[in-house]
Amino acid sequence: MKLSNQTLSQIPGEVAAPDYDRSKVTAGIVHFGVGGFHRAHQAMYVDRLMNQGRALDWGICGMGIMPSDTRMRDTLRGSDGLYTLVVKNPDGSREVRVIGSIIDYIYAPDDTNAAIEKLADPATRIVSLTVTEGGYNVNPVTGEFDLENPGVAKDLHEPTQPKTTFGLISAGLKLRRERGIPPFTVMSCDNIQGNGEVAQKMFGAFATALDAEFGTWVQNNVPFPNSMVDRITPVTTEADRQDVAERYGIEDAWPVVSEDFVQWVLEDKFVSGRPEFEQVGVQLVEDVMPYELMKLRLLNATHQGLCYFGHLAGYRAVHDVARNELFAQFLLRYMRAEAQPTLAALPGVDLAAYQDKLIERYSNEHVADTIARLCADSSDRIPKWLMPVVRENLAADRDVSLSAAIVASWARYAEGTDEAGEPIQIVDRLAQEVSAAAAKHPEDPLAFLRQRDLFGDVIHDERFTKPYLEALESLHSQGAIATLERIMTQSDAH
Repeated sequence: MKLSNQTLSQIPGEVAAPDYDRSKVTAGIVHFGVGGFHRAHQAMYVDRLMNQGRALDWGICGMGIMPSDTRMRDTLRGSDGLYTLVVKNPDGSREVRVIGSIIDYIYAPDDTNAAIEKLADPATRIVSLTVTEGGYNVNPVTGEFDLENPGVAKDLHEPTQPKTTFGLISAGLKLRRERGIPPFTVMSCDNIQGNGEVAQKMFGAFATALDAEFGTWVQNNVPFPNSMVDRITPVTTEADRQDVAERYGIEDAWPVVSEDFVQWVLEDKFVSGRPEFEQVGVQLVEDVMPYELMKLRLLNATHQGLCYFGHLAGYRAVHDVARNELFAQFLLRYMRAEAQPTLAALPGVDLAAYQDKLIERYSNEHVADTIARLCADSSDRIPKWLMPVVRENLAADRDVSLSAAIVASWARYAEGTDEAGEPIQIVDRLAQEVSAAAAKHPEDPLAFLRQRDLFGDVIHDERFTKPYLEALESLHSQGAIATLERIMTQSDAH
């Protein structure tokens, strides 16, 4: 049965379907970066609200700008925006639901003017983003907006036919301002510390480069709330598609699979209203930062602690690594000894229980998360998630040997072959640079750390370089498992 509005009534009983009349839903949110995570997270929360009879004027219109987005455009148009969300619990049970909150999808290059008009529509009151860490165009050296980016430079030169999120969102805001329509809220849902503040700085910089007066108006009138988002959502596979077809009789070109855990902490800072997210489990708070740091430095950093060592040792599935007691203890030791001391107290959060829960989540075989997914885009991840822990601990003269070992495991991984001599495909915007640095290890074991854009000046601090070199040498001579055993034995002795 092909998924569509017409076939909703035929969906089998064990699959939950929208309890609301989709013909009455109107778009209040435009979302850039419709992928698996957005559909398992924000779109799911909006759908939950709609099933309570709320937020029918907060439907989602997806917006794509990349050539790869045409696939999502075609898939969602082919199913009237409907898709299947398969939540896999650790005990093997499932919760399956057809989500109906996405009601439209605009691929901006098809019709740039239509995309701008959608952003300028008074009904659009939130523009949200899951465009990955790399989508904010931050210069890794200066931390400022990269005006040299070719796409950005083109949009500044030809602002009426924008191709980037910066150009499109600015064009939408400019039109609203001219027409006397209040601005929308720009809501980042990306894994970046202070994601709202980063978005405000980058979109503000683009707007200012376009027109200084307009830039000031954006900074003064457009809110950019911070948020912390969390749900492990592996890439959809052909097996997932077949599974949905065979188990539930639903033909869905792009279902979404996720773990059972979900969290969203959101700063309550909106200009033109918002859905009643607090009714469906979203934590609306004044200050997201403590929650954000907890997630970035515990969950995201341990993903990196798990993936390179795991891949080198021959693992390809996350749950297999997490179920190995040696790896689990290494991750817990990193969290308790090095990450936790850098976190502020969180009222109502049991950090030890949260850390144990992470290992349980990683061990969920039914989610079938892959090591490859966690190893991708490391140059965007390690500097943002792990290096701040290193810097804070060095400033307080605390131990950083476990963090140093994680960086060494990435350096060894970046050499491009695992311990069995099998080639590793490095998926990273800086793949060439990190591979070139790693290739120099035989004559310069510190070559990887010489990438100042990624590591700053830790190369000059022996408290970091000593455990780093020990781990790297051990990875070459002994392998990942023996290296972790040695590290844990040394750590026990401390």
